[in-house]
Amino acid sequence: MNARARVSASLVIGILAAVTAAGCAPKMRMGSGDIVADRQRLMKLNGASWADIQAKAKAGQIEAIAVNAETLALNAMHIPSLFPEGSHTEKSKAKPEVWQKWAEFEKAAKTMEAEAVKLRDASKSKNEALTQSLVKDFGRLACGNCHTPFRVPPPPQPRS
Repeated sequence: MNARARVSASLVIGILAAVTAAGCAPKMRMGSGDIVADRQRLMKLNGASWADIQAKAKAGQIEAIAVNAETLALNAMHIPSLFPEGSHTEKSKAKPEVWQKWAEFEKAAKTMEAEAVKLRDASKSKNEALTQSLVKDFGRLACGNCHTPFRVPPPPQPRS
């Protein structure tokens, strides 16, 4: 296991420990107390895991993708809980549609989880063709499925 895989595995274990602790003690405070900052942290972790997946796919490290895909699957399970009613602030990039179309938002998180599980399982089975195919479509099916309807697009970057 390389250093990135170890870091990713440690993150997954940390998330599982936090989720377990939350389930055992529902009155305990989760996260930093700033729900927007917490969900932005989770999305950055997703972005880092996705970057690792793309790099590993490019390098042909198919089996090593599984830990990152597992991270994405676990994170997807928690996305709806990071968007409680009333958590739309100026620093949030969430569109009001998150809460207006809650069932669709939850479905988008479930789709991400399902796609990540498919990717994890393909990677674990060392099926390179299937893994590469899933990686090719993951951004559109899993990330874009939620980002397009529910996240304010980033401002256009000036051309240099």
